[in-house]
Amino acid sequence: MNAVEEHRSLAPTTVTCIIVTVSDTRTPETDESGLLMKTMLQESGYHVVDHLIIKDEYELIRETIHEVSSKHEVQALLFTGGTGISKRDCTYEAVSSLLDKELTGFGEIFRFLSYEEIGAAAILSRAIGGTVGTTAVFSMPGSRNAVRLAMEKILIPELRHIVRELNKHS
Repeated sequence: MNAVEEHRSLAPTTVTCIIVTVSDTRTPETDESGLLMKTMLQESGYHVVDHLIIKDEYELIRETIHEVSSKHEVQALLFTGGTGISKRDCTYEAVSSLLDKELTGFGEIFRFLSYEEIGAAAILSRAIGGTVGTTAVFSMPGSRNAVRLAMEKILIPELRHIVRELNKHS
């Protein structure tokens, strides 16, 4: 067994997550990306305790991160939306301003995988991940395809391992 397999074998069997959709227009009925994320997590054995929709406002996103990361039972906070380059998009700035440690590989791998699917438009993605205290925080674009890609190829396989490493005491 190699080191990664060993670490994965020691990871928790589930991770408690909160999903946050950042959008000025989506509702619980129209939030296809957030619902896809929730379904994929639950089908993979993750525990989703809440699914919020908030406006694309810098301070509101930061307040949400502060509030969720202070809840010790929540191990992962997953954002979708607000990562573009329009004037309203501020999820990247809000998340990056609070990260204790950035997991640069998340954004890098996401963009690489996106490039394989959509070509050069992948440069517009501002996916980001990292930690706030003992909470893993990841932010991805709001499209269904982006959520599917990030969840299927990166987060579903690695989130348990990330939480294990984040909570390791040595």
